[in-house]
Amino acid sequence: MAIDFNTTVKGSLLEGFFPKGWDLKAFDRICSQPPSKATQREPWWNKKFSPLACESLEDFNTFMGHEIALQIAETRKNGQQLAIILPVGPMGMYRWTVFFLKEWGVPCDHVHGFNMDEWSDGKGNTLPGNEAGSFQDAMEQAFYGPLGKLTIPKDQRHFATKSSLPKYPEQIAALKNNGAKLAVVYGIGRVMHIAFWEPHFAAEFSSVQEWKSQPFRLGAQLHPLTIEQNAITSFKSRTTLVPCRANTIGPGLFLQADWAIGGADGTLGRGMMWQGLSFWVTLHHKPSTWIPSTWMPTLPGKLFFLKELAGPLVAECN
Repeated sequence: MAIDFNTTVKGSLLEGFFPKGWDLKAFDRICSQPPSKATQREPWWNKKFSPLACESLEDFNTFMGHEIALQIAETRKNGQQLAIILPVGPMGMYRWTVFFLKEWGVPCDHVHGFNMDEWSDGKGNTLPGNEAGSFQDAMEQAFYGPLGKLTIPKDQRHFATKSSLPKYPEQIAALKNNGAKLAVVYGIGRVMHIAFWEPHFAAEFSSVQEWKSQPFRLGAQLHPLTIEQNAITSFKSRTTLVPCRANTIGPGLFLQADWAIGGADGTLGRGMMWQGLSFWVTLHHKPSTWIPSTWMPTLPGKLFFLKELAGPLVAECN
């Protein structure tokens, strides 16, 4: 007899903890496949979507940074505006985006940056933009500032504040109507969120189309695993520093992408990781409103991932 999660969850403290639309037995079947199957194409993938393995974190950061810089350079060359939705994390890519843009001498005055999310209280209020810990400050320090004279103009930098986020749909629509390209850069959450669009939001909508039309949310309630993911990755395990709410874009914006650039680098060293299951389910579970990241392979673009995430995902003592 197997002794694992599915055989012991009944009556445990985790019964009912995960989003009700999740089939954990299906997740287990997906994650039981050998590493060679990780990049095997699924029927629902966009013909222009491709997952690309990276041997090291250094390669990952470089390739991600190059892909972002390439979108900026190509739209500049084509005389096209670029609306680009940006995350705070993974962050190492921005150093290389800056490097390539400076090396190529590409000005960014045709770029309009939209940060995808920001910590907030229950009403959508956020930290001051210049305060350490805010996503705006992180972007200024890692990307906009280091670009120097090539940087994106300040009035073309948009952050997910209570007053600014609701304007995103109209601003992005106006840019696209004038011929702009929309690029979305994203990571994959522990609960397979995109930005902070959480899986449990699916329960609120009566149809896939209604879910897909949602452009943003202020003061979104985060899943407990999202809190713990950020405690590990951003707050040195100090859960008490992690807000339980955030402002975020929704599928009504991120699913409009003309080109999507994804990153999965969730390894921790000594064989430990937090993102293996999330990576596999994103690629090999049919698109579901209960699993937001499963929609990203339906878009044209690239998903860069650390090769280690492909597994095999088996028990290991560390």
